[in-house]
Amino acid sequence: MPKDSKSKQQQMRARIAAAAARLMAEDGLEDFALAKRKAARQLGAEDTQSLPRNDEIEAELRAYQSLYQGKEQRERIQYLRQRALEAMHLLERFRPYLAGPVLSGTAGRYSDIDLQLFTDDGKAVEHFLLSSNIAYDVSDERRFAGDQARAVSVLKVDWQGVPLNLAIYTLKEERGTLKATWAGRPIERAGIQAVTQLLSAAG
Repeated sequence: MPKDSKSKQQQMRARIAAAAARLMAEDGLEDFALAKRKAARQLGAEDTQSLPRNDEIEAELRAYQSLYQGKEQRERIQYLRQRALEAMHLLERFRPYLAGPVLSGTAGRYSDIDLQLFTDDGKAVEHFLLSSNIAYDVSDERRFAGDQARAVSVLKVDWQGVPLNLAIYTLKEERGTLKATWAGRPIERAGIQAVTQLLSAAG
């Protein structure tokens, strides 16, 4: 590839990463693939072969939030982590872990809380919510445990005004690597003790 062509491609890659980060910060998009496609379309670069990686967009997102949403975003993260910890204590019997933007610190104004639960009796989670008078909706999402794809039940709850997603995995999967896509990075997660420490450190 000619040097100037490669340079233009790198510049467009950086512009797409910045635009995708802005969409995620301002519009509440949480899907990296959707954000980068939308950003590329806005910049007239839908056919580009050099879309930015998720970690490039995440770096731009952190920079954008720090520059334009500093105090508001820090307070939002703290608030969402507190709500997450309360839900984790309530669901402690199902071995809850916090994951997603609330854990990574990139959650914005419209972010959901993502919890992973580990149990060999998924229906027990639903029975517990019903007995606690907590309404929920159920959907299936494609997840990867190791290299194996399967449908994972996700219970969607309105938790004190915040959308809460409960992804239900088996006990065996707690010891493995979970990914959102086959080629994606392992999903980071934190248990009750780790989330408590995060809150204490930020408090």
